[in-house]
Amino acid sequence: MKSKEKVVLGMSGGTDSSAAALFLQHEGYEVIGVTFRFYEPEGDTSYLDDARDTAHILGIKHQIFDVRREFEEKIISYFINEYMVGRTPVPCIVCNNSFKWPLLARIADEKGIFYIATGHYVRNKLYNNSNYIYTGLDKDKDQSFFLWGLGPDLLKRALFPLGRFTKSQVREFVRQQGLLKMADKKDSLGVCFCPGDYRSFLRNRVPKSSFNVGFYEDVSGHVLGKHEGYPFYTIGQRRGLGINLQVPMYVQAIIPGKNRIRLSPLSGLYCNTMLLKAVNIVSREDFDNQEVICRIRYRKQSVSCRVEWLSKNQVKVFFCVPEHSIAPGQAAAFYKGDRLLGGGIIEQAL
Repeated sequence: MKSKEKVVLGMSGGTDSSAAALFLQHEGYEVIGVTFRFYEPEGDTSYLDDARDTAHILGIKHQIFDVRREFEEKIISYFINEYMVGRTPVPCIVCNNSFKWPLLARIADEKGIFYIATGHYVRNKLYNNSNYIYTGLDKDKDQSFFLWGLGPDLLKRALFPLGRFTKSQVREFVRQQGLLKMADKKDSLGVCFCPGDYRSFLRNRVPKSSFNVGFYEDVSGHVLGKHEGYPFYTIGQRRGLGINLQVPMYVQAIIPGKNRIRLSPLSGLYCNTMLLKAVNIVSREDFDNQEVICRIRYRKQSVSCRVEWLSKNQVKVFFCVPEHSIAPGQAAAFYKGDRLLGGGIIEQAL
């Protein structure tokens, strides 16, 4: 790295992006902070002040970009539409891979800057002459699962200064540098525009006529009781069904056309294979004639599997042991050790 090489950094106004700015400065980069206005619940713009104040204290250039309309059209609409067709969305993955990072790249290109950085807890390393994302050293904060969609053109430009630290180390470093407010700021939880129950969000955004009482059924089609409307449920759900049966029952299938929810014991949710679409990987050689790890949840359900290509962006995944609660619309990521190989969107459990 050349001294004072420039980097565009996404700054959310939180602890992690503030720490990323500090680390990059200590490494000799000239940091240009960028804050996006994505969504502002109840008009709260305090995060803009926090990002602006941090940039001022650190003496770095800072710009704010209002992309609320585009965020509404590309991310929030996607989130709503997925539930309304009976799938379970992954808005943070879609936002990072298809919206936020391309925006950062576009801004960097307009400024003639090569490097792009964020405060994600991941690492970027070369393997066989290709850039791969590796899990962060803090396993409780690792965010690699959300970034499998970044292509090679972005990966070779990406800097992740927090990936080699724990969150406690990051907070302590920020505190030592005098950014006391940032050091003690709480982590944001859940989806930024829907931090609570998504059902309330849907009720506020979708006409009431779209939510009709329907029926639960068992695997034989026998009616078991009533539900509040199919968009309010997801595959594998057990709690909040509002129905008392003699054995624990889980959502096995969502049938939008009939407004029906099929329930079964957990044993009925296991499958051996699934289809993925919108697949992005670094290299097929990582999958050729060998098992890899497939992670179906952010921090859960990791299982060995083999992958068969059906087309450039669609694969069939064969689990080495059956997996359960495979929800269409959710994401799956592939790993070899701590190296992220790629991922895709679940199309169907088989």
